[in-house]
Amino acid sequence: MTDAMSFEVPWARTDKFDPPAVFDALRESRPLAKMVYPDGHVGWIVSSYELVRQVLSDPRFSHSCEVGHFPVTHQGQVIPTSPLIPGMFIHMDPPGHTRYRRLLTGEFTVRRTSRLIPRAETIATEQIEAMRSKGAPADVVADYAKPLVLRLLGELVGLPYEERDRYLYAVTLLHDAEADPAEAGAAYGQAQAFFTEIIDRRREKPEDDLISALVREDLTGEELCNIVTLMLFAGYETTESALAVGVFALLQHPEQLAALRADPAKLDPTIEELLRYLTVNQYHTYRTALEDLKLEGEVIKEGDTVTVSLPAANRDPGKFARPAELDIGRDTAGHVAFGFGIHQCLGQNLARIELRTGFSALLRAFPDLRLAVPADEVPLRLKGSVFGVHRLPVSW
Repeated sequence: MTDAMSFEVPWARTDKFDPPAVFDALRESRPLAKMVYPDGHVGWIVSSYELVRQVLSDPRFSHSCEVGHFPVTHQGQVIPTSPLIPGMFIHMDPPGHTRYRRLLTGEFTVRRTSRLIPRAETIATEQIEAMRSKGAPADVVADYAKPLVLRLLGELVGLPYEERDRYLYAVTLLHDAEADPAEAGAAYGQAQAFFTEIIDRRREKPEDDLISALVREDLTGEELCNIVTLMLFAGYETTESALAVGVFALLQHPEQLAALRADPAKLDPTIEELLRYLTVNQYHTYRTALEDLKLEGEVIKEGDTVTVSLPAANRDPGKFARPAELDIGRDTAGHVAFGFGIHQCLGQNLARIELRTGFSALLRAFPDLRLAVPADEVPLRLKGSVFGVHRLPVSW
C-alpha cells in the first residue's frame, strides 16, 4: 500500500453501521496515507485516533476557506478557495474564528442548554402522540427525529417551525452530494432571504432566542445571516441523523437495548457509545497545512490537504477495545464524534439534550418498539457529509 489512493475509496461503506474496512488496513500500515482528490491534488488521509487529534489541535493546520482549496466534491463540484465569508466562522482560523465563536459560547453551555430540557420533553411527547394518532407503522425519521430536533433548534435560534418550508429544503440539498447545484443554490438563496427577514423582525421585536441576542451585538446583517445559516446547517441533520440511526442501531442490538431498558441510568453512556460507534459526521473534516511540517515521518507540504476520518478514529483499537462492537458499558471518554480542537462542535451540549430526550421518550412510550421492515430494507444515507437513514419504519 504505497501508492496514493483515490478519494472515493475510503468512503465506500458496505455495512449499515461500520465505516469502510479499508480504514483498518490503513491504520495498521500507514495511518497517514497519500490520497488523490477529485481535482488531482495529492494530499493525505489520517485514520488513527492519535493522529486525528494531533492534526485537529495543531495550529499549523488551517480550516480557513481562504487558505485551503478543499479539493473534495460537493454536488458534483470541486470547492475552490474563496474569500472569508463574514460570520461563517467554521471556515476561519483565529482570531476571526475566536471572535465569532465567543459571541455564541454562552448560549451553548451545559447550564444554558439545560433550560431547554422541559421544552424538549414536551416536543418529544407531542411527536409521540402524533405517531400514535397516525398509527403503526411510523417513520422515526420523518415523524419523530426531524421534527423534534428542528423544533427545538428553531426555538433556540429563532426560526419558526411553521415557516420551515422557507428554509429547510436548502439544508437537505446542501447535505446531499448528488443534489443539482443550481437547485441547491436557489434554495440556499431563498433560505438566506428568509433569515434576513427574521433578523429584521427581531430588530423590531426581540424575543428570547439567539437571533434576538445577536442583533444587540456589533454585527452586520451579512454576518448575522451567515451565523444563523451555520447554526441551522451544522445543528439539524447531524443530530436528527444521530437520533434516527441510533434507534436503528439499538433495535439491531437487542441485548444492548435490553440492558438500557433494565437500567435507564445507562442512557448517557449509551448516547456517548452510539456517538462513537456511528460517528455520523463521516468525511467532510479536513485541514490545510500552513507550512512544511513533519507528521508520522512524512513531509506535509505547505498547501497540502489533510482529511481526517472521525469514524476511523472512533474505531481505533488502540483507543477503544473491540471498537467494532456496540457496548453501552464501555468507557467512551475522548471520542471525537464532535470533532476536536478549536472547531469542536459548539452545539454538542444541545445535541446531547436532544438525543437524551429523544431516546428516553421514544423507548419509554413504546416498550415493544421494533422494525416494521427487514433491516436490509432500511434505506441508508451513505453519500453526503452526514451518515444516516432516509427512513426508519417502526411498529409497536
